[in-house]
Amino acid sequence: MSISQETSRRWQMLAIIVAIGLLIWLLAPVLMPFAIAAMLAYLSDPLADRLERLGLGRTLAVSIVFVVLILVICAVLLLLVPLIARQIENLVQNFPTYVEWGRDKAVPWLQTKLHLDPKAFDTDRLVEQIKEHIGSIGSVLGTLSRSGLGVVAWLTNVVLIPVVWFYLLRDWDRMVAWIDRMLPRSVEPTVAHLAHESDVVLGAFVRGQLLVMLALAIYYGVALTLVGITVGPLIGMVAGLLSFVPYLGFITGFGAAIIASLVQHGDWPHLLMVVGVFVVGQLLEGYVLVPRLVGEKIGLHPVAVIFAVLAGGYLFGFLGVLLALPAASVILVLLRYLAQRYRQSDLYTEMGEPDSVIAEVDVAVSGDASIHVAGSTDEP
Repeated sequence: MSISQETSRRWQMLAIIVAIGLLIWLLAPVLMPFAIAAMLAYLSDPLADRLERLGLGRTLAVSIVFVVLILVICAVLLLLVPLIARQIENLVQNFPTYVEWGRDKAVPWLQTKLHLDPKAFDTDRLVEQIKEHIGSIGSVLGTLSRSGLGVVAWLTNVVLIPVVWFYLLRDWDRMVAWIDRMLPRSVEPTVAHLAHESDVVLGAFVRGQLLVMLALAIYYGVALTLVGITVGPLIGMVAGLLSFVPYLGFITGFGAAIIASLVQHGDWPHLLMVVGVFVVGQLLEGYVLVPRLVGEKIGLHPVAVIFAVLAGGYLFGFLGVLLALPAASVILVLLRYLAQRYRQSDLYTEMGEPDSVIAEVDVAVSGDASIHVAGSTDEP
């Protein structure tokens, strides 16, 4: 293949990649249910393949996996929804206590320590300003109508996701084979190799991270409840859910638990026990859960995770946040491949010739050093 043909082929591939990326960006508002269904199909495909190896047909294997997982999800929701409802109700009932604690203790402490203007934390004045800036009845009705449309869209997604999930899971192997047949033959071996590496990294990372989130949610919820925090299960679930972003779950849960401990008990023993719960949780996450369930070789750097989540949210909204870590895992595989290709290229391996200017400077410096040594004396 000539150089012009190779260049033309690369430009064509770049144009295809850019077109696919632009299409995804334009269709992002309607892609969320399909992206969630595709993720569920990807995660449950190994179970269907395992049943197929036992002699079951693809449709029967997919049906069994689909029904079992739907039942598991429904059972988890039936257990969690009442618990979350009770925790939120408890939080709402105790909310005046939190407000009173903030007004009578936290705000005066901040004013004293930071030398702030007392009017800056005038709660009565703040409430009056909020009342003054409340919109008209028409804006409220418009908000309610938009909220109604949002509820309808949410219910549509709830119905659409299982349907798309089932059909994607049933035809998953067929779709993968079709994509493989449609790839240009010149890049098919490379793409197949990268797809296999991405599958290994992505599967291990996503499944492992989900297990880490679940384990942390259970640990924080149970530990804070044993310590005596009434909203401990709610704080634990939030901390575990946000733990996919490094330190976000820890900071959020720790701050909420500290406030709850001060409001509910207001003594040092409970405060120290809350600190101990989160210290043990960090040690458990860093030295047990992540190394065993995710693995250090496929784990992403915390800065890369934070950047991926923020960039995904900025570009694609909630869909971007949802797919940030899977996309970052795949990009990590591509960067490793590009680094390997770079180390094998002539740009990296070809040795350069010594620069004549640098050589002359080195000779001059060495000559000056020898003259200085020769002319040195022992005189003070």
